[in-house]
Amino acid sequence: MEYTIREVRTEDLAGVTALEAECFPAAEAAEEASLRQRIAAFPGSFFVAEDEDGRIIGMINGAVTDRRTICDEMFEDAGMHREDGAYQSIFGLDVAPDWRRRGVAAALMERMIRGAKEAGRRGLILTCKDRLIPYYEKFGYRNLGVSASVHGGAVWYDMILEFDRTEASGPAANTCGE
Repeated sequence: MEYTIREVRTEDLAGVTALEAECFPAAEAAEEASLRQRIAAFPGSFFVAEDEDGRIIGMINGAVTDRRTICDEMFEDAGMHREDGAYQSIFGLDVAPDWRRRGVAAALMERMIRGAKEAGRRGLILTCKDRLIPYYEKFGYRNLGVSASVHGGAVWYDMILEFDRTEASGPAANTCGE
């Protein structure tokens, strides 16, 4: 079966909510209200993969920020999105279990990276669990170490992918609320 990647639409809310619940433990999964805010605030940074039947089988999303790392407040406050920010964050990369190991996650990540480059961003940031560090390193992300994030009670690692190291080495906000 084939799939397509496209920008999220308002009518995708039920599908993305169900996928999020399927892919993350309850303490870590974004709730419907949060996903609704994300769709409204940054649809250009929220992509879904759908199969030939229109079922959402994957998604990737995140706000744009000047921060070089993700803070927990960003997950719940879509108002922290800055359309002209330096870094594209990734809050979640979800793929339905029956579609894993078929390249869907990589295609979604590549779509997000391409969009960030086209928008002139300095790079992308995300948090992940230690077992996923090697996966993200394949895309060029660097591990910055244990994150200050305690989202869902898990231990997270900050990862960054910078497009231009000399330009990206300048100051960027590192505290929430700036």
